[in-house]
Amino acid sequence: MSYRLSLLDKSPIADGETASHALHRTLQLAQQAEAWGYHRFWLAEHHNTDRLASPSPELLIAWIIGQTQHIRVGSGGVMLQHYSPYKVAENFNLLASLAPGRIDVGVGKAPGGLPLSTRALQLGVHLQEKGSFAEQLTLLDSWLQVPPVGDEEILRATPQPPRPANRFLLGASEESAKLAAELGWQLVFAAHHNGDPQLMEKVLNSYRQQSNGQRALVAVQVVVADSPAEADLLVDNLRVYHVNVKDGPSVNVGSVEQAERYVRQGGYTDYVIEPRTPSLLKGTAAQVHAKLDALHQNFGIEEFVIDTPVAEEQARVKSLELLATHRLVTA
Repeated sequence: MSYRLSLLDKSPIADGETASHALHRTLQLAQQAEAWGYHRFWLAEHHNTDRLASPSPELLIAWIIGQTQHIRVGSGGVMLQHYSPYKVAENFNLLASLAPGRIDVGVGKAPGGLPLSTRALQLGVHLQEKGSFAEQLTLLDSWLQVPPVGDEEILRATPQPPRPANRFLLGASEESAKLAAELGWQLVFAAHHNGDPQLMEKVLNSYRQQSNGQRALVAVQVVVADSPAEADLLVDNLRVYHVNVKDGPSVNVGSVEQAERYVRQGGYTDYVIEPRTPSLLKGTAAQVHAKLDALHQNFGIEEFVIDTPVAEEQARVKSLELLATHRLVTA
């Protein structure tokens, strides 16, 4: 097998546990992922939810790099629409100065929450000055670059790290592929949100052509168990609902209740809520690796970012261990 495995963690809060416990599980999982051979460990950003404990991936990155040795640690991703690109650059230049060669900055366009949290995060922001997402990303890119030496009139995002953070754009569209290629960022295709193979092929090809052969990473949802029946049980309650808003932002959420809260908080009146089949690879480790290998062969994918949407601690850790150790045994 010639593809890498990396891991995306959302710090899920299981029934009956505290956010503090969930966050300590995230640290333990990062340490285990390093021992199992995962290449990267990324932290997601979600707001105003009692099911996930990670609204600030930068803080968790700082905590984790101090208690791991070599695994790359990063954001999957920072929701740039909420923040000053300059401040994001400062954060990741500081992290890259603390752990040179180990930091990834992944940036996404999604809100990471419902409209109530979006409005709170953007309170006081002058929308006319903020610019488009592409303009924000271009500014962030400029401040993550090493500036010319000696020009004191250039605005720098200090400290300047010896090795800047690696840069990734998370998306699932040809627009994202074009933007990533133009800026020289690596694309991460979000197949864990939209696993349509025709769309994935189109976006991956578009990115490869526009980036002079650069390969995109692909994020996928994976659940592994000792048997196919056990894997089916683990994902039995997993649901996805797409909220399609006319002339507004559309999102995927995990329940009808969340979908209704989204349109209510946003004040939307013209919308459709559609159930969707989750984009998921499930089964035994051998079955899942066969599916990953097929994606690798068909689309030239060289690295998968694994998202395991199981909150229960033992089942989730076991899924990730089975996936990693099977790969190590058969590689």
